[in-house]
Amino acid sequence: MCLWTITLRLFRFMNLRRFLLPALVTASSFACICLTAQETAAVAPAPELTLQQCITRALAHNFDLEIQRYAPQIAKDSIDIARSGYQPVVTATTSTSGSHEDATNFGPAFDNSYRSTRVGVTQQLYTGTTLGVSSQLDRSHFKSDPSLITSDPAYDADLTLSVRQQLLKGFGTAVNRAAVNRARLGLDRANLDYKSQVLTVIRATELAYHDVVFSREQLEVRKFTLSLAERFFDEGKNRKQVGVATDLDVLTAEVGVANARRNVLLAQQTVRDSEQNLLALIGQFELDTPLGTMRFTDVDLEAPLFASSYNLAKHNQPDFLSTQFGVAQAKLDLKVAKNGTKPSLSVGGALGMNGRRSRSSSAIGDALDRDNNSWQLDLSLSYPWGQLGDKARYRQSLATLNQQQARLRQLEQSIELQVRSAIRAIETNLESVKIAGQARILSNRLYEAEKLRFDNGLSTPYRVLQAQNDLENARVSELQSAVSLRNSISSLRRIEGSSLQRYAVTLP
Repeated sequence: MCLWTITLRLFRFMNLRRFLLPALVTASSFACICLTAQETAAVAPAPELTLQQCITRALAHNFDLEIQRYAPQIAKDSIDIARSGYQPVVTATTSTSGSHEDATNFGPAFDNSYRSTRVGVTQQLYTGTTLGVSSQLDRSHFKSDPSLITSDPAYDADLTLSVRQQLLKGFGTAVNRAAVNRARLGLDRANLDYKSQVLTVIRATELAYHDVVFSREQLEVRKFTLSLAERFFDEGKNRKQVGVATDLDVLTAEVGVANARRNVLLAQQTVRDSEQNLLALIGQFELDTPLGTMRFTDVDLEAPLFASSYNLAKHNQPDFLSTQFGVAQAKLDLKVAKNGTKPSLSVGGALGMNGRRSRSSSAIGDALDRDNNSWQLDLSLSYPWGQLGDKARYRQSLATLNQQQARLRQLEQSIELQVRSAIRAIETNLESVKIAGQARILSNRLYEAEKLRFDNGLSTPYRVLQAQNDLENARVSELQSAVSLRNSISSLRRIEGSSLQRYAVTLP
């Protein structure tokens, strides 16, 4: 017979087991706890991974941000594309032709050749004016029967200046600069969209970080419950050996251990899933990288004020500001569409100087002497019958503008609702954290009292396990309240657009 059994039976005969047995069990449990603490202290602690470090890594390596970074560059190049239509255009053409005919009863044989070269520069101005300057040099050579006419090449040179001004459709800088201004607004929107993505990634990283801390703390709670269940199971077996516990009591404790182990396995899976979710946000293909120790950041926040948060949201919320720029773009499109309903009326003029000589240099010099000149003045009118397409484009642009303005008002109301909801969530979670802390303290005391009653023979294993579950649920509920509070704060900062200032993020 073991010493433990002999001792318990002595206590039983001395009628002291009811008072000393809990003390022995408590001392044994304390010894196990001290041993576990010593083993834990022997393991070197992992380096801490702060939320600020995760945010920095996410901004540098997140896939969504990497994809979104190209949008501003694409939008910036759209400005140059819009401006390209108002850049000088240089043209150069050259051609050669000839003909031959044998002698007939109607005339002698002849050969002639013709070569023409023209260079010019044209440019469209933002006023709706088109300027052009060009020069042409032609060489003609006529050769017939040598008995009649000798070879006689001739050179014709000219210099022409032209101008054309739109008077109705396409007139003025407002219409002609609309495409460039629209592209610049597009760049502003692309930058705001990038800022919005940054805020979204920051919030997602915060939520993932909090999720990892919660899952790890939950795992510790599950392990602690498992250790309590195992000690309770060991006590039950010892009690059965001395005849103070039944098989049902031992079976109840054993089922409690099995349930606790299952909860630990599920908690371990949750930890791994949350860690990989965080790693996917802050890196690329680093899902097996170990994470250091993590903890909840301190919360020193009082209930926020609606007026200040709403004002911040309207001035910093990228989605709201981007929609405002969308309204400005729609106004430019409407202005262009309205101008498109006007008739096309333009006036043009040209002045030319020319010269003809047997040598090219003499012909060019003769043209520059301005002795030979020509001019032209014209007026052009074009008006599509019915203007079906132009009027339809104007109606489309007007409807698009009204649509964007309605969307802007809707977003403004949505921001107000989001701010109100986020503030209520923070206020509720602040109280929930306090209540959950009180509930955890109460559950802990109830468990200790129920365990003491059981040790004194006044309770059952089922009630002790129920108290253990209540304590576990209270501790998990307290963790959930802490996570909910921090997530609601993150949501409000996302709406306000203030996360950049909090983490000192500077956008390019």
